[in-house]
Amino acid sequence: MQNRVFFPQAAFDQWLVDGAIDLRGAELTILALGRKYRIAEAVRVLREAAGQPDVHDLMGRVKTKVYLEALGAEILEGSMIIGDNAYDVVGGWLGAPTVSFAEHKRTRSSGEFGAEEPGTDEDLLAKFLLKNL
Repeated sequence: MQNRVFFPQAAFDQWLVDGAIDLRGAELTILALGRKYRIAEAVRVLREAAGQPDVHDLMGRVKTKVYLEALGAEILEGSMIIGDNAYDVVGGWLGAPTVSFAEHKRTRSSGEFGAEEPGTDEDLLAKFLLKNL
C-alpha cells in the first residue's frame, strides 16, 4: 500500500507562511526535501464525543472530506456529526507521494541530506518535521 501522510491545517498554514512548502493546485511540495504529494482535504478523527459506539469505525483514522460527506458528515471546525455520533476532529490535508520513495531518491543528489541519508519516506518526513515544528 502507498504511504500517505496527514498534514494538520495549523502546521500546513505555518509552513506556507514560512515558505517551507509550495502549493500548486492539488500538489504540495516540501521545498527542502523536493518531495511532492497529491493532496486532498481531510480530517483526523480523534474520538467519539457523544458517548455513542463508533459505528462508522472512524476513531484514530484519517479520512477525506469527500468520503465523510458521502457518509452524511457535517464538519465544522474541530467537530463532526454523523447521525447520532459526534466526533472531535482535526482538519487538514491527506497527502500521497507522487512517485515512489526509490524514484524520489534517484532524482536527488547523493549526500544532499548530510551524514544521515533517509532510507524511507518516514525518515525523510521526520527530518523535515524536526526542523519545522
